[in-house]
Amino acid sequence: MQTPSQMRSVTPGGPEGGLVAILGLVLAALLLLAQALFVVPAGEVAVVTTLGKVSGESRQPGLNVKIPLVQQVWPFSIRTQVRPENFATLTKDLQVIEATATIKYALRADQAGRAYSTIASSDRDVYPRIIQPSLLKALKSVFSQYELVTIASEWNDISTLVEETVADELDQFDYVKVLGLDLTGLEIAEEYRAAIEQKQIAEQQLLRAQTEVKIAEQEALRYDTLNKGLNERVLYKLFLDKWDGMTQVVPGLPGTNGAMPSVIVGSKK
Repeated sequence: MQTPSQMRSVTPGGPEGGLVAILGLVLAALLLLAQALFVVPAGEVAVVTTLGKVSGESRQPGLNVKIPLVQQVWPFSIRTQVRPENFATLTKDLQVIEATATIKYALRADQAGRAYSTIASSDRDVYPRIIQPSLLKALKSVFSQYELVTIASEWNDISTLVEETVADELDQFDYVKVLGLDLTGLEIAEEYRAAIEQKQIAEQQLLRAQTEVKIAEQEALRYDTLNKGLNERVLYKLFLDKWDGMTQVVPGLPGTNGAMPSVIVGSKK
C-alpha cells in the first residue's frame, strides 16, 4: 500500500506533473524542429513537395527548412553521370552491328522540379526515362543512314554525329545537358570485316594511283610550258651562259630580220 507522500508524488496537478508536461513539450518541439530542418549535400538539389505537389524552386546545397509532416524532400544529383549503354542496331545495308555508347550527362539544377512533376519521380528514374530513350533513338537514326563499310571506316566522325543528335534530341525537353559521348567496341561479322578491309585497301590503291596521275599531269604541263617559252634567242643566251671558253665557234642565231651571224671565238691556249 502507498503512503500519502508517495501518492502526492504522482498527482497530475502537482509540480512533478507540470515538469513532465514541460519536458514532453520540449521533446515534441525538438522532434518537430528535426523534421523541419534538412541538409542538401554538395552535388545535389532537393525537390520539396507539399501534399504531393512541387513547391517552389529546387533547394540548393546546405541547410534548408520544410514544414513537418506536410512537406517531403526528394534529392536529385546534379553531378556528371557516366553510363555505358550496350546496343545493337541495323545499318543502311541491313547489317547488324553491336557496340557500346558511353554517355556523360548532368541533370540541370533548375529543372529538377519539372523533371519530378512530369517524368522522373526519383533520381533513379533520370537515366531510364530521360536519357536512354533519346540515346537509343539517336543511335538507330544515325546508323540507319550509313552502310557498314562507311561506319567501320568513319567511326570517329559517326561518334561525333551521334553525340550531336542525342544532344539535339534532349534539348527539346531541356531536362539534362549532354557533356560527351564515346562509341567503343564495334562488333561485326567476320566475313564482313574481311570485305571491309579489302575495300579499304582498294580505295587506298586507287587514291595512290590518282595522286600519281595528277603529279604526272602537272609535270607534263610544266615541261610543255617550258618548251613553249624556249625560243631561239633564249636558247642562244643559255648557250653563251654555259660556254666554257674552249669552244671556237658559237652557232649563229636567226634574228627577227635575218639570221644572226656566227660568233667566232678563239680557243684559249
